[in-house]
Amino acid sequence: MLRKAIRGADGLVNWIVAFLCLILFLICLYATIDAANVYLNANDTSVLKYKPALAQSGTVELGEISEDVAAWLSIEGTAIDYPVMQGDTNEIYLNTDPYGNFSLSGSIFLDYRNSGDFSDPYSLVYGHHMEFGAMFGSLDAFYQQDYFSKHRTGTLMTVEGRSYEIRFFACCKALANEALIFDPTSTDRGSLLTYLEQNAAIFDGQSVSPDCGILALSTCQSAETLERLILFGCLWETAS
Repeated sequence: MLRKAIRGADGLVNWIVAFLCLILFLICLYATIDAANVYLNANDTSVLKYKPALAQSGTVELGEISEDVAAWLSIEGTAIDYPVMQGDTNEIYLNTDPYGNFSLSGSIFLDYRNSGDFSDPYSLVYGHHMEFGAMFGSLDAFYQQDYFSKHRTGTLMTVEGRSYEIRFFACCKALANEALIFDPTSTDRGSLLTYLEQNAAIFDGQSVSPDCGILALSTCQSAETLERLILFGCLWETAS
């Protein structure tokens, strides 16, 4: 009787262990699939057909992506080549792709307090820090002087047809509660430039003209901290 009881108990333990192993396997499988989906969404190039520069080739208009699209941002020599969205709050496009679908990689998006035509003196754009340089993951490289020096230019075209050239002049790290950087409606240009001169890892004040707008591109450094990496550029409106 005792041996039967022991064998029965062993069988129950083996069944429980097998069940737990199955649960762990399913959890790992789900995590792997989820990570793959995040990567694929972050690297989805289907949206490139809406890029304004391709419009003369018979493609559809930028505004047909979504009514929330504000512009298209490209940085030469990098993987940053995305539509810029703008929602009623800054939370909407954290986990929403340019087509309006849920996505953990989200979208590149303009602060909801800014003007969608980038006519403000200071415009703030956000993007997730994704692996392999997707979204704003490639901003990390700008923290190195050599890379920064070789990637100083970009373009931005709004849905209304306004076209801008971008000349990057600074790169710094700051906490997300730094109002001078993350409150675009109250940012004082002079105070911001002084802050960057004193705190930025890279600062080229000679590239900043009094009549240019300032564009800031911000991304997280990690999910556990408030630290952000921000790339700053001058916006020069060009003939569209």
